Amino acid sequence: MNQELSAKKNVAKSSFDETKVDDGVFVLTHKNETNEVQALEKEIDNDYIQFHFCVKGSSQFVFNEGRYKLNILEENSLLLYNPQRNLPIDLQINPHTWMVSILISIKNFHGLFSQEADYITFLSEDNKDKKYYKDGVISPSMAIVLNQLINFNLNSSIKSLYFKGKAYELLSLYFNRSEDANVEQCPFLVDEANVIKIRKAKDIIITRMAEPPSLQELADEIGLSLKKLKEGFKQIYGDSVFSFLFDYKMEVARKLLEAGDDNVNEVGLKVGYSTSSHFIAAFKKKYGTTPKKYVMSLS
Repeated sequence: MNQELSAKKNVAKSSFDETKVDDGVFVLTHKNETNEVQALEKEIDNDYIQFHFCVKGSSQFVFNEGRYKLNILEENSLLLYNPQRNLPIDLQINPHTWMVSILISIKNFHGLFSQEADYITFLSEDNKDKKYYKDGVISPSMAIVLNQLINFNLNSSIKSLYFKGKAYELLSLYFNRSEDANVEQCPFLVDEANVIKIRKAKDIIITRMAEPPSLQELADEIGLSLKKLKEGFKQIYGDSVFSFLFDYKMEVARKLLEAGDDNVNEVGLKVGYSTSSHFIAAFKKKYGTTPKKYVMSLS
C-alpha cells in the first residue's frame, strides 16, 4: 500500500476495508454495526480526490482537528479535493452506518475523461489549483452499485477486479452530467417550469410505484407532451422513466428484504408485482440472485 494511504491508529480502533483496484485508485468500505460512534482516520496525499458515500445512517467529516465538521447524511455523498494541502480522512461514523469511499489520484482521474468534460468544475483550467468540495444525493442507480460494494460476498480472489469495475461504474454515474441538469448544456431545461414538471413526474411514479400511470397518462398529468417527458426525464435522471422506476422499485425491495418485516411475496406486492414469480424474476434480473438467496446472504 502507498505510504500516503497508510492508516493512522484511531481512537475507536475501527478501520476501513481497503481494496486497491488500480494504481492510484482505492475503494474503502466500512460498516459500523455497533451502538457507538466510531472514528476512522487515514492520511491522504493532496494528489487524491476523495468521494465519500453514506449508504445508510449518517457520519461527520471532521476538518482542522475538530474545529469544523460537515455532515454526510444517509443517501448523500461528499466530494473533496484540495491540491494545496493534504486532506486527511477524519470521519465520525454514527451507529448503524455504512460508508463507501473512493480515492483516486488527480492524474488517473484526468485520464478517465476527455477534454470535453468541461462540465466537471474542478477539472477546468481556472480551478486546477483551487480546493473543491461538493455534496450531492445518491441516485437509485448509484445506490445499487454502493450496496454491491459494501455487501460483497463473492470469491475473494476476484474482489479487486469486481471492485475496479464497480468503482469506475460508480464514478461514471456520479459524473453523468444529466444528474445535475446543467442548463447551458441542456437547452430543453432552460425552461425552469419544464424542470419542475419532470421532477413532479418522478415524484408521481415513486409515490405510485405499485400502480404507476402509463407514459401518456403521466405526460397528461404533468402537462407536457409525451416527447418532452421522455427527453426531459432522460436529461435530468439519465434514464428512461420506466428504467428509472424499475431500479427504484428494486432498491426499495432490497431494503424491505433487509428489514425483514415482510416475506418475499409481501415485498413483491408492495413494489407492484401481483405474483411472486414475476417479482423473483425481476429481482434476479437486477441483482443476479433471488430475493430468498439475497436474504440468506445477509445472515
